Amino acid sequence: MTMTTVPPGPPRRAAPGLFVKLATDRLALMNAAASQYGDAVKISMGPKTLYFFNHPDYAKHVLADNSANYHKGIGLVQAKRALGDGLLTSEGELWKKQRKMIQPAFQAKRIAAQAGAVAEEAAGLVARLRSRAGQGPVDVTEEFTGLTLGVLGRTLLDADLGAFSGVGHAFEAVQDQAMFEMVSLGAVPRWVPLPKQRRFRKARRELQQVVDRLVAERKAEGGEPGDDVLSKLIVSTAEEADPRVGRQRMRDELITLLLAGHETTASTLSWTFHLLDRNPEVAERLHAEAVSVLGDRLPVYDDLHRLRYTSMVVEEAMRLYPPVWILTRQALADDQVGGYHVPAGSDVLVCPYTLHRHPDFWEDPERFDPERFDPEAPSGRPRYAYIPFGAGPRFCVGNNLGMMEAAFVTAMVARELRLTRLPGHEAVPEPMLSLRVKGGLPMTVSVRD
Repeated sequence: MTMTTVPPGPPRRAAPGLFVKLATDRLALMNAAASQYGDAVKISMGPKTLYFFNHPDYAKHVLADNSANYHKGIGLVQAKRALGDGLLTSEGELWKKQRKMIQPAFQAKRIAAQAGAVAEEAAGLVARLRSRAGQGPVDVTEEFTGLTLGVLGRTLLDADLGAFSGVGHAFEAVQDQAMFEMVSLGAVPRWVPLPKQRRFRKARRELQQVVDRLVAERKAEGGEPGDDVLSKLIVSTAEEADPRVGRQRMRDELITLLLAGHETTASTLSWTFHLLDRNPEVAERLHAEAVSVLGDRLPVYDDLHRLRYTSMVVEEAMRLYPPVWILTRQALADDQVGGYHVPAGSDVLVCPYTLHRHPDFWEDPERFDPERFDPEAPSGRPRYAYIPFGAGPRFCVGNNLGMMEAAFVTAMVARELRLTRLPGHEAVPEPMLSLRVKGGLPMTVSVRD
């Protein structure tokens, strides 16, 4: 191939239909592009030309090998209007500064020390669910969201987020706005009084109040700064010459941390229990492992490697429903990906949702099979065929905390309870910033004998 080789893709006249798909069924759009055109696809959509790469080698090139040539792309660029310059959307020196500041809070030794807090929050969730046994459906997504906010508050902020009961709904409004910015390519001014935009502005005010209150309460405590993210942010933003800049940074970084830190794990847990309900033989084996490893006690950090099948279940759930379903980049300079020319300024997409279902790398890819992740059975798959936490320098900083939280909660709930979907209810993926369950996941709770 030469540098002028252009990937195949739908004709320009298909653009109106593609816009509709982008707005209404993004997963179908990506699936259709991969199945019809292969591992490299050029998608022309009005003023935008998207280069979609769906091969582990291509993902490795864009996300890791030549990552310096790729900044955050479509969706996250527009999402800045909703999220500001937090770790998720920032670039260059600002991103490096933010990552360096937050990294110590996620060191393995510190995460291990947080295992007790995670287990206690999970025990509280189990107790709440147990109290609802036989009392009709429970939206488990809402329950998991409350849990993950509680874990995030205790482990990363050294704060109780229980007082902020409406924060989950505020984050939904922010996510909705960020996705609206993506599908509209940022073309609609924020002052336009659409209901969605009014909800977003209200949510931003509420989240700013949450941030201000967290900071005020921490400052009122006095004493030496701790090793949690909130303490580090207070110290870091106090160094800004302009207090307004410091307040804006505090808001952007905390809102991003709160959103990314709870939404992805809550989505993963929802999909895990949806899949367990659909696969009772897996659920029974998971239950048996939880009983064998944990007995009737809370898990500790060292249990993670003993809950091997539990981890395999979570990993397989993230294969089918990766918490971050798409990774977007923009090429700074001309590049060549798999022999295909990518012009400077192009929007580049890597989609874990389709990559994790690539038939060349996954046998019977639609089937839920935790055995794929048995550490004693070599898979022969390329490393970048499975990227639920992203890859390269932008690899999710919270992956270890997220995996510990998902494994503990999955084991503790499965040890004591059965969660069963309502007859006729279908769990539909909703690809927002994370791949959440559309409209929540109502399930009934029963206590195991």
